[in-house]
Amino acid sequence: MNTISISEIQRNLHKLDNFDIVEVVDKKRHQVKGYFLDKKYHDVVEALFQEKMNKNRKKLDALESLGTYALGGNDIDEIKEQMYDDK
Repeated sequence: MNTISISEIQRNLHKLDNFDIVEVVDKKRHQVKGYFLDKKYHDVVEALFQEKMNKNRKKLDALESLGTYALGGNDIDEIKEQMYDDK
């Protein structure tokens, strides 16, 4: 996979024009900061995102129908935060 640094993007944004997927790295801290995806992948990514959100919504609805007793006393809002946390 091609990689590009954050500073290189700032100096030469046009370099992204030649790639479909690029790993963006912080060379100073040796960390991957994210990925650049060309716009042509927008529909695919959006569909995957919606699929995940729908799956989480179904799980959450099932938990809410059971009530807090079945959750071991956990607060339903706390469970929602965990399910939708994008770590």
